[in-house]
Amino acid sequence: MTTTKIMAQIVLATSLCGSPAFATDNSEIKSLRNEFNNIKNSYERRISDLENKLDKNNSILNNTTTRNIYDNKFNPSIGVILNGKYSSFSKKTSEIAGFGIGEEGERGKEGFSIDESELNFSSNIDDKFFGRLTAAIVNEDGSDIIELEEAFIRTSPEFGLPTGLEIKAGRAFWNLGYLNSKHAHADDFADRPLTYRAFLNNGFNDDGSQISYILPTDIYAEIGGGTFRGDDFPFGGGDGTGSYSAYAAIGGDIGNNQNWRLGLSTLVGEAKTGRITNENRVAFIGDSDLYIVDLKYVFAPTGNAKNQELTLQGEYFYRSESGNYEETNEGSSALTGEVNFNDKSSGWYLQTIYKFQPQWRLGLRYSELLTPNTPAGLIGSSLDSNNHDPKSYTAMIDWSNSEFSRIRIQYNHEELSKNYHDNQIILQYVMSFGAHSAHKY
Repeated sequence: MTTTKIMAQIVLATSLCGSPAFATDNSEIKSLRNEFNNIKNSYERRISDLENKLDKNNSILNNTTTRNIYDNKFNPSIGVILNGKYSSFSKKTSEIAGFGIGEEGERGKEGFSIDESELNFSSNIDDKFFGRLTAAIVNEDGSDIIELEEAFIRTSPEFGLPTGLEIKAGRAFWNLGYLNSKHAHADDFADRPLTYRAFLNNGFNDDGSQISYILPTDIYAEIGGGTFRGDDFPFGGGDGTGSYSAYAAIGGDIGNNQNWRLGLSTLVGEAKTGRITNENRVAFIGDSDLYIVDLKYVFAPTGNAKNQELTLQGEYFYRSESGNYEETNEGSSALTGEVNFNDKSSGWYLQTIYKFQPQWRLGLRYSELLTPNTPAGLIGSSLDSNNHDPKSYTAMIDWSNSEFSRIRIQYNHEELSKNYHDNQIILQYVMSFGAHSAHKY
């Protein structure tokens, strides 16, 4: 008998028992009551049987060893950055007088280019570790190649270290100055200032490890340091631990609509087998010590940074080097033999960004390098400063339809060597889709 029929009979029996036509017929009433009780007992037995079967199945399920199925928090997040440019230069060549520049620090290509489009993978590895891999797709000498920019692991809070302490190992853009730890697509301009081009080949991402600690203070305060292989610019030929870093940063709020950050960094090491620089393949062998001071100030006039925001940012670089410059077999400069070099150089940049509407920003930047004295053996070579301090003037305006898309037009006026004036126009787009982690302050 189905549940529907049982319920129908119960309703029928109940209604008949209350009907006046049956009120005086005791035998009929007793018969109906007996049938009602039988139906009720049968229905209760069926419910009890179903409950017993359900309990039995639950017991079997709970006592059976099965594979745990996790949620998707350990699946890798995948993101893509599309970073394209069109560049126009008034000069055919570009060399920064008095400095040996790595390949990444050069001006870039004229015309259309995909610049550095990126493919990012990141995920929690388990409850103790986090990992990230970033591959850049670039065009070199007419061929598309993939460069590994970052591939690191990092401890999670559940690792058990004291609160605020973190260890990172692998290849990464390490905490050094302000811009170095950020990817180029997150910059406020289409290119990096002269200081990063000359001193860090746009960015330092050697293989190594770094430890950082956010102090338990009322204001933001962080310290850290790292040890690296010593292969990446400004070093070369590292065979294990060829360079070291240390940094400290503090910051905080001023009222409800202002904040600031001040940082100090150092990167020291040795170019053991030669730091290859410039197209003429001049190599530097020796010690190189770099010191950086960075400062950032942000002001939101209306109290809401999404609507209006003014940013001031600057960094000062100071480098001391002691060693020799020498020309490799592929060299073509006027340098002959080894030239002893023991001097200091420096540089700085200052920029301001004004968001005057939620989607529109204006930016201005000035950067300058202070060249070292040119040794007699370098006079006439590409490393001859000719008593000129390279400088660059930059203006840009960009429009962001959302946090995932930005279009920028930029103008540069560069005076990188004596009697050299290069006017540049750069049109850039930066688009991202997929998972996209937040940028650091």
